[in-house]
Amino acid sequence: MSRFLQLHLLTFYPPSNVNRDDTGNPKTAVVGGVTRLRISSQALKRAWRTSDIFAKALAGHMGQRTQRLGDEIFRYLREEKAVAEKAALEIARAIAGVYGKVKPEKDKNPAHTEQLVFVSPTERAAALALADRLAAGEKVDPAKEKDTLLCHADSAADIALFGRMLAADPVYNREAAVQVSHAITTHHVTVEDDYYTAIDDLKGAQEDAGAGFMGEAGFGSGVFYLYLCVNRDLLRTNLGDEAESGVMDEALAALAQAAATVAPSGKQNSFAALARAHYVLAEKGDAQPRTLAGAFAKPVTGTSLMENSIRDLKAFRADLAHVYGPGCDAECALELGHSSSATLAEIAAFCRT
Repeated sequence: MSRFLQLHLLTFYPPSNVNRDDTGNPKTAVVGGVTRLRISSQALKRAWRTSDIFAKALAGHMGQRTQRLGDEIFRYLREEKAVAEKAALEIARAIAGVYGKVKPEKDKNPAHTEQLVFVSPTERAAALALADRLAAGEKVDPAKEKDTLLCHADSAADIALFGRMLAADPVYNREAAVQVSHAITTHHVTVEDDYYTAIDDLKGAQEDAGAGFMGEAGFGSGVFYLYLCVNRDLLRTNLGDEAESGVMDEALAALAQAAATVAPSGKQNSFAALARAHYVLAEKGDAQPRTLAGAFAKPVTGTSLMENSIRDLKAFRADLAHVYGPGCDAECALELGHSSSATLAEIAAFCRT
């Protein structure tokens, strides 16, 4: 099995604002001396992980990032086991404290952890099982049950792909098997402002003609380059025994499909920027991975930005191969408008094997 799987995607987004900065404008980056639009890797991974593609392909093998595990334990004890409220809260706080620092008892959410914690289905089941034992009167210190409650490897495909960090117990961290770049436009982009108004439907004709509300929203459009690198050896390690059950193959296929078809949700009701990748290159091999973002250090110009971006990416890849040798052992490419193009299903199948 090849150690690395690399994905390179070029996707056109129409006028939109799928990932905002602190001012509400689209995120940007200066690359090659010009401003580009940017979509953060965090926004992309969140969109993929919560997509229907992941939900269907990896049902039963998805973790949950939450502060509310203690709440779930509390409700379970109250509703399923009829444990008294005070005792249920005490148990919930004790178990939640293994996963992260618990909020003060006088807080309005005393069973919440201070930080979000990525919890796998295996760990959730272990937490509820320990709650059963404590509710039955067994004298157990949850702090001494960490190896039962926290896993080094399990079947949570999203944790295996994207990793997790437990600041209090780094020994239970999971290093991400997938590296995801920030997507940037291959060309210069100017962020524009959309001035809009809202009219009061109940305003009478005799009143002034002014709007009930006025506002501005930034937007931009362009061809985005995105790069992903998967360390398949690390993914196998993160999944442990479950790697051979088909979870790993389905996780890789779902990742490729989501990257090509799922956009972040920002301002989608206003812009409907539900884009699909125009070009996808999947590569497998043992050579040191490399991004092809250097193809766009000089911004692409012209009226055919997608075609020119594909041209420059292919040329840069060929130049790298000439100097450094092949960057992969096998490849599969999807390119809209070409009769020889692979389908997305074929890209997914290539990623599985």
